[in-house]
Amino acid sequence: MDWRVFFLTFATLFVAELGDKTQLATIAMVTEHKTPVAVFLGASLALAAVTLLGVVFGQVITQVIPPRMLRLASGVMFIAIGGWVLFDALRTSG
Repeated sequence: MDWRVFFLTFATLFVAELGDKTQLATIAMVTEHKTPVAVFLGASLALAAVTLLGVVFGQVITQVIPPRMLRLASGVMFIAIGGWVLFDALRTSG
C-alpha cells in the first residue's frame, strides 16, 4: 500500500469535509433524532458507500474521459448542486 497516497487522501478529505453540507446534515440529524450512534453508523456507511462508488467509477471512467474534463464536469455539478440548495433554502424560508 502507498502510505503517502493514503495520508494525502485522508488529509484532503478530512479538511474538505469539515463544515461542509455532509457534516452539517449529520449535526442536524443528531439534533433532530437524538440518536448519535445511529447517525454515526448511518453516515459512516453512506460515506463509505459513496467513496467506494467514486473509486470504482473513477477507475473506469478515467479510461474513457480525460481527467481535465472530469474535474471540469465535477466543478459544474458542484456549482449546480449549490445553486439548487440555495434556491430551495430561499424558497422554503419565506
